[in-house]
Amino acid sequence: MSITGSVPYSSGSFKPQRWFQILTLVTVLSAFALVVLGGVVRVTGSGLGCPDWPLCHGGILPPPELEAIIEYSHRLVASALLGPLIAATCVAAWLFHRRQPWLVVPATLAVVLVLFQALLGGATVLTHLSGKIVATHLALAEALVACLTVLLVVAYRGPLSVQRLSNCAGTRDNFPVLVVASALGVYVLVMSGSYVTVSGATAACSDWPLCQGRFLPGNELAWVHMAHRAVAVIVGAGLAFTLVAGLRGPFRPPEVRLLCSGAAALFLLQVAVGAATILLKFPPEWRALHLSLATLLWGVMVVLAALNLAMPTRESREVSHA
Repeated sequence: MSITGSVPYSSGSFKPQRWFQILTLVTVLSAFALVVLGGVVRVTGSGLGCPDWPLCHGGILPPPELEAIIEYSHRLVASALLGPLIAATCVAAWLFHRRQPWLVVPATLAVVLVLFQALLGGATVLTHLSGKIVATHLALAEALVACLTVLLVVAYRGPLSVQRLSNCAGTRDNFPVLVVASALGVYVLVMSGSYVTVSGATAACSDWPLCQGRFLPGNELAWVHMAHRAVAVIVGAGLAFTLVAGLRGPFRPPEVRLLCSGAAALFLLQVAVGAATILLKFPPEWRALHLSLATLLWGVMVVLAALNLAMPTRESREVSHA
């Protein structure tokens, strides 16, 4: 079976069992929780709460210290919850859905990503929180969320058809292409925010929307900080264009319109939280919320992109109803 030529599940084709769909949903929610908890570890400075790996202060359980407990909780969710869930999802995909590449491939890729995540997590501790490794760790975590989200959409709506992207050329409706491009833009925005953190530029600008009362930054760290804001403006403009197209386009199903509205609200809330974080002098809880909203927006855009690639085209719907 060709992945790019796949079509949505029809009434006569094989559809994943209900338990498999629920398993993918629980796995996605666990991955999101892990990323959020990882953000809490970073903004609270708990990355070295357990200075060794895989143990914590040489023991299986952490000492009664807040930073150690936060870091240990992150490891526990990764190893005792998300890891087994991803392994179970992969095994189930191979045992029961081996003829559905859009289930088997993402499930297998998720296993690879989570293994690399574990190794990078250990390397982060052993290298005393190297900035490049911390940024790569988050990049893989967000990629894992996307991989599992695609798997979730496929489990509920059917295989994706990548050919829909090329089929948009020359047509009035290029919404699928816009959604994919906007989703990638959100990923770049999240990574630029991560670079601000690992480069130590978080507090380089203590006001908003200007930086130290100036439009142009005055030093290198301030430039890094303002570059993230510039990326947010560019991505936000593209996102607005895409979401308006999704809301105004004809024949858009209700779930697509709902996701477009949700993505717009999340982006505006993300901007507001980012501004408040700066004006409130960077409290850890607001910084963690900022990353959590960014990850949620990324997930919503991946769902929107996958959903559009899993949906039958207008022409195929007309044929099916003829």
